[in-house]
Amino acid sequence: MPPGDVSRRASLKNRRSSRRGSILLRSPNSPREVPWDIIDRCLTPLLFCHALAILLSTILNVLRISQVSAFTLFLWFALSTIGAVWFYHNLKVTAAGKAILITGCDNVIGNALARRLDEVGFTVFAAFANKADNIDADMLKNDCSGRLKTIQLDATSETQILSASLYIAEHLPDGADGLWALVNAASWCALGELEWVPFSVIRRATDINLLGPSRLIQVMLPLVRRARGRIVNVSSCLCRAPSAVRGVHCALLSALEALSACLRRELRPRGVDVVVVAPGEHTSGTAWLSDATLVEQARDMWRMLSDEQKGVYDEDYFEKSLRSLEKYTKGEGADLTPVTRALCDAVTRSFPLARYTPVTRQEKLQTFVADHFPRSVYDIFFE
Repeated sequence: MPPGDVSRRASLKNRRSSRRGSILLRSPNSPREVPWDIIDRCLTPLLFCHALAILLSTILNVLRISQVSAFTLFLWFALSTIGAVWFYHNLKVTAAGKAILITGCDNVIGNALARRLDEVGFTVFAAFANKADNIDADMLKNDCSGRLKTIQLDATSETQILSASLYIAEHLPDGADGLWALVNAASWCALGELEWVPFSVIRRATDINLLGPSRLIQVMLPLVRRARGRIVNVSSCLCRAPSAVRGVHCALLSALEALSACLRRELRPRGVDVVVVAPGEHTSGTAWLSDATLVEQARDMWRMLSDEQKGVYDEDYFEKSLRSLEKYTKGEGADLTPVTRALCDAVTRSFPLARYTPVTRQEKLQTFVADHFPRSVYDIFFE
């Protein structure tokens, strides 16, 4: 390799290493993480405890068997239930002899997850859409143990999917029955109002976000079923919250969640879990959209609009709409700890939740209102 290429790669490696470090490490000023997974798992049992306490207290008082209060019964039921749920929640599988396939290791979420699961002791197949001359792939291979293997896998390519399945089947760890987990972390974010986005962009986003994962699941499912493992799909919490400019992206991720819900019911009798991890919007998309990429996207879309469309959407409105997405491009200071923890839990817990939501309090409130309140209430607060 020429000296110039060596120095360029070394410089690029240092920049990416420092960037990844700033993303993966928790900032001391970051807000305290809310354990939404524990809250989601405990909420329904606690509601049942409350209802049972009221019912039992009423029966005991009517029959004059005991004058125990509903509150006392609730405390007893709640403590017993929380103890049992906590034990059930913290059971984990043994990492030794289990293999994981992670797509989308080109972006920081997939890359961080591959590193974390390798540290735990899993055999990791880290898939890159473009592995050749990829600094991130080289760094991942050099930084991790010999159990981690980087593979070329573009989920939109039938040939690469079939080749990856054969490679994985031949390189499973000794004693492994199949593939313990398939993590679909690859994503490609199409931004812009529907009339602005070229159809070729919509087609590419559909291929990467929906059709690619669907085909990959079809091909890898026999290996996952043999191991009685699980499928983990990465979505976005805010795909349930309608918003302008993100319509295509939200539609595709909503379709992926619907597919996951149906697949969960299909595979439950066969011992395969299907898990959705839905982080906040700022953690979805490929390799952190940069501000420069966003501006370039905007210019390309504006040039492709017809004169009539440019008259309807003046340039100021067009730029303002896309600039509203700038907050999702600032990945440098993002804290990925909640996202990687949720993904690790989805892979390592013996009894994973159906859906993990590592989000901020504001995002949780927004999606709760979108899911459980009339649309008019959501529009008042969030439009």
